[in-house]
Amino acid sequence: MSTFTEPDPTPLALMLLGQQADPNTERGIECPGDLPPISDPELVAEVRAAKAELGDRLFVLGHHYQRDEVIQFADVTGDSFKLAQQAAARPEAEFIVFCGVHFMAESADILTTPDQQVILPDLAAGCSMADMANIKQVEDSWKILQQHGLAAGTVPITYMNSSAAIKSFTGRNGGAVCTSSNAHQSLTWAFEQGERVLFLPDQHLGRNTAVLEMGLTLDDCVVYDPHKPEGGLTQQELANAKMVLWRGHCSVHGHFTPETVDEVRERVPGINVLVHPEVRYEVAIKADLIGSTEYIIKTIEAAEPGSKWAIGTELNLVRRLALQHPDKEIVFLDRSVCFCATMNRIDLPHLNWSLQELRRGNVVNRIVVDDETSHWAKVALDRMLALPGVNSANVSGD
Repeated sequence: MSTFTEPDPTPLALMLLGQQADPNTERGIECPGDLPPISDPELVAEVRAAKAELGDRLFVLGHHYQRDEVIQFADVTGDSFKLAQQAAARPEAEFIVFCGVHFMAESADILTTPDQQVILPDLAAGCSMADMANIKQVEDSWKILQQHGLAAGTVPITYMNSSAAIKSFTGRNGGAVCTSSNAHQSLTWAFEQGERVLFLPDQHLGRNTAVLEMGLTLDDCVVYDPHKPEGGLTQQELANAKMVLWRGHCSVHGHFTPETVDEVRERVPGINVLVHPEVRYEVAIKADLIGSTEYIIKTIEAAEPGSKWAIGTELNLVRRLALQHPDKEIVFLDRSVCFCATMNRIDLPHLNWSLQELRRGNVVNRIVVDDETSHWAKVALDRMLALPGVNSANVSGD
């Protein structure tokens, strides 16, 4: 395996710049571009020893966006829903250590047995997108739809990247979960059940799927802002809408702009632009290909040697793909880098701490979803899995 070398700023180098704030992101988020320093290499030996001692009692899940120092210890890597399914497929594993973010660990707890204990090495590893829709806000939005006589014709669909409470709300109100790979199928089903969809919590995935894949128009979509009275929408606007999009987004994927696509095409002639569907609509229409994390990985694996790719997703994954495929020219879509700050809360010291505590018989940072919430969340998940055309090939979680 090749060793990664920090690149020179040549046109085809994997750009690792970004020593700056970016006021042009949707929330003016700080994107300093650097991860914390690599952890003490002596911790590697400690983690290996802990894994060896715990044996089959332990199962470590690693999300694609995790840094390499953590991924090296994952028993399986993947997107959020795939990892939760993998945990459920190993009932003999007493401890599920999820190297991801909070909503992912919740999904694993929902799908695993009561005898399995799900652990998140750092409880601060949340998800800004999931946090943009809390259960009180969503319940309030539903009350507004009910007051306007619109709830009966509205089907809630929530993206996998949402809290267990939101998934449970969706299940209780006749809706389903979707992933970035099967959003089309979920929305098709939803429109067979009702007149409109309340899409949570990522407005961009909802808009891109509805307009680019299903033939709806931008005018069919309205954005519900939970921080404004009545969501900032009139009764007539809600009644006319086909897609009521929650005002939420991924801070990383929302970082890309149409200008970044134009710039990379000018800088690298003949490049293919491959982006995640969480990007803004204005970016999606300029891309050559759009797809989930798993789709991005498979596309690069199948690409011709010598082909050129600009990838618009989290940098840890882009960096890993560049190392794994030296026969292809892979660049990050933007010169200014925005890592997923919460995903990168899971580092080697936190992983090591959680495993050392398990060796001592202490279960730390356990994620537990209560029975009622878990029941209705699983109803919503099962509705997704029962949809026509949904199978193991298109349940990519993010």
